[in-house]
Amino acid sequence: MSPPSDSAASRPLSFHGADGLTLRADARGDASAPPVLFLHGGGQTRHAWGGTAEVLARDGRLAIALDLRGHGESDWAPGDTPYRLERFAADLRAVIAQLGRPPALVGASLGGLTTLLAAGETELPLATAAVLVDIATRIETEGAQRITNFMIGRPEGYASLEEVADAIAEYTRHRSRPRDLESLKKNLRLGANGRWHWHWDPRFMGADGPAEIVDRKRLFAAARRLAFPTLLVRGRESDILSDEGVREFLSHLPNAEYVDVGGAGHMVAGDRNDAFTEAVRKFLARAVPLP
Repeated sequence: MSPPSDSAASRPLSFHGADGLTLRADARGDASAPPVLFLHGGGQTRHAWGGTAEVLARDGRLAIALDLRGHGESDWAPGDTPYRLERFAADLRAVIAQLGRPPALVGASLGGLTTLLAAGETELPLATAAVLVDIATRIETEGAQRITNFMIGRPEGYASLEEVADAIAEYTRHRSRPRDLESLKKNLRLGANGRWHWHWDPRFMGADGPAEIVDRKRLFAAARRLAFPTLLVRGRESDILSDEGVREFLSHLPNAEYVDVGGAGHMVAGDRNDAFTEAVRKFLARAVPLP
């Protein structure tokens, strides 16, 4: 895992997850540098973090963006294994064990809940710090339903990348329509019938999905046990994490820091990558200073 000449250039990695799964990742930066592990949201892939990972690698950190199970190029769960949050957390613990040292964790939505559960339900020092991106222990039902409708709304797939761009524009009305259609392929897979589908296992959004995301009692208990510096980042236009949800979370973790990113919705890193990246850089500089 030696670094390339360009510290921000990506190189492929793979890890052994729980249940015998192989998890794919991209790494940027010196392999001996303090690690930062990025966990994307449900329905996304590791490519959601490209801009932020590049900046942190140039800062002198090892930035690793992971495809969660059932997403991107990572293995799908076996047919008899549900996509419970516990299994994502088990994967995270396995990846950190293979890193050989605790990383800082940056998790959006599903990735943030995975961070919360994995770190809050272990006795080991799992991480050096955590950034939870537009997710906490309270999830707004209306916003969650809107995401669900978008993710499962086209089970037959899309006939073209133009159709995909139109669907994204309809869902993210605060953003301009995607112009680089080729870049959309990172989040899609082309079926044998020539139609495009999102690059995740459809079973993830069915009855086998991560039901623990609504187990607030369990998530609160995990949050209270976070023993490392934590930053909560909210997109000001988010319909998933409300002001009340922020206050509730901070009441259980009063030492946590909080940043509200204007002009961003639930997908903060994609909506305002500049502001998001700067917030993460400043937090890590305080929480996990570079040598």
